[in-house]
Amino acid sequence: MPGSSWYDDAAGPVVRPYALTGGRTHYDGADVFDMVALVVTRDAPPDDAGETGPRPVPPGAPVPLWSPDPEHEMILEFCRTPLSVVEIASELELPLGVVRILLGDLLDRSLIEVRRPAPVARFPGERVLKEVIDGIRAL
Repeated sequence: MPGSSWYDDAAGPVVRPYALTGGRTHYDGADVFDMVALVVTRDAPPDDAGETGPRPVPPGAPVPLWSPDPEHEMILEFCRTPLSVVEIASELELPLGVVRILLGDLLDRSLIEVRRPAPVARFPGERVLKEVIDGIRAL
């Protein structure tokens, strides 16, 4: 519906970020999602028949309490190879805070793993550098 505040001529329908998160503004474990932390999709455990992935809901069965939104599905697809939190936000073109909440939903359901970046190596002390320089001079 052009002319509405929810429509942008160039971008199409506009969805406010808080609509994607159900009004939530933060994830309690947000420190888990450092900007450079790597996120990777977990493989679904196989069912009794050896099949992986979500099981279809039989007719008449109660609907699961949570079903992933399209953004969750895109994150799971992107993260088949490890991506950093900031790369995911860039791919989705969403604010970092929104992506952290969406990642929190997936982490709470054990659908993703978060890998911390390797710690930055500390520079050697002055004594070690002096010994290296002395060793080079001795050559």
